[in-house]
Amino acid sequence: MDSITQAVLGASIQGALLGRWQGRKALLYGAMLGTLPDLDVLIDYGDAVADMTYHRGFSHSLFVLSGFALLLTWLTRRFRHNPGYSAQRLFLTLWLVLITHPLLDAFTSYGTQLLWPLTPIPTAWSSIFIIDPLYTVPLCIAVALGLLYGLRDTGLHNKAAKAPALALLVSSLYLGFTLGGKYMAEQRVETALAVQGIEAQQLFSTPTPFNSLLWRVIVLDGEDYHEALVSWFDSQPPQLARIPRGAQLAAALADSPAHARLAWFTNGVLRYDQLGEQLVVTDLRLGMTGYHPFRFIFAERRDGRWQPRPRVERLPFSRGEPQHLLVLWQRIWDEREPVQLLSWAQALTHKP
Repeated sequence: MDSITQAVLGASIQGALLGRWQGRKALLYGAMLGTLPDLDVLIDYGDAVADMTYHRGFSHSLFVLSGFALLLTWLTRRFRHNPGYSAQRLFLTLWLVLITHPLLDAFTSYGTQLLWPLTPIPTAWSSIFIIDPLYTVPLCIAVALGLLYGLRDTGLHNKAAKAPALALLVSSLYLGFTLGGKYMAEQRVETALAVQGIEAQQLFSTPTPFNSLLWRVIVLDGEDYHEALVSWFDSQPPQLARIPRGAQLAAALADSPAHARLAWFTNGVLRYDQLGEQLVVTDLRLGMTGYHPFRFIFAERRDGRWQPRPRVERLPFSRGEPQHLLVLWQRIWDEREPVQLLSWAQALTHKP
């Protein structure tokens, strides 16, 4: 999730559990600690694929963060002991502030290595967009109230002290709603696939930008993939757009460790394009159809053969135009609104 969300999440947790004793400082401490795992973005891992796939690695590990919470608890009790609350309460607070960061990240489509140094496919429950105001706004309001009125007095006349706990409840219920939306979208697409006799190799669903009402569902099917938009308000079966995936080009990257790592990280939800004399691999999970942020130049064609690049480069990308968001907004409420997924996807066949 975005840094603002992670900051107000950490602030709300520490404010709810230690605000009575730490006051407004609890919000500051929680915000700082809640964003700490993302400092790994400052590390240069060598190339674009490594930078992508090692992010949300060791710094997002539940094992590492649990150990770090123990260390912080010991240091705090030793040098800034507060008799008002126990070591157990302090550890629980610090632990929750730290581990909720990667757990919330795991609800996005990116992929979070919760069990590092173990190497299962990174967790991507993909039920919430990386920026979702409906999740973040209640936490922002709670933090603002805490800063304005303080958190020390938990009496009935100071309802601001209860705001962080209430905001956490509301945001958590919203996360549950997003999981319901994901289930709804996948069930409708699976029904449509069965009617059309399509046997999917793999299915991946994710919300469209800034909302959880309209869902994008990708279905891998050999050399092609199908893509559909599904809204909570649809009454008709989803329309599947069949889009070329260029999977045959993957053979040219059989000996590429970077491609193997990217395929592991994305669970193979990739598209391959030849752009001029370059072989470009696109992570289809992130962004929106035709406007994907992670596209990599893996090889160049020389003398009729693909030659892997010694350093994989990430292509610049277009975030789309404001009218694209307007089209998606209209599509939420009216399934008759056309969204030309195939033509949007064809944007990938041109250099940015």
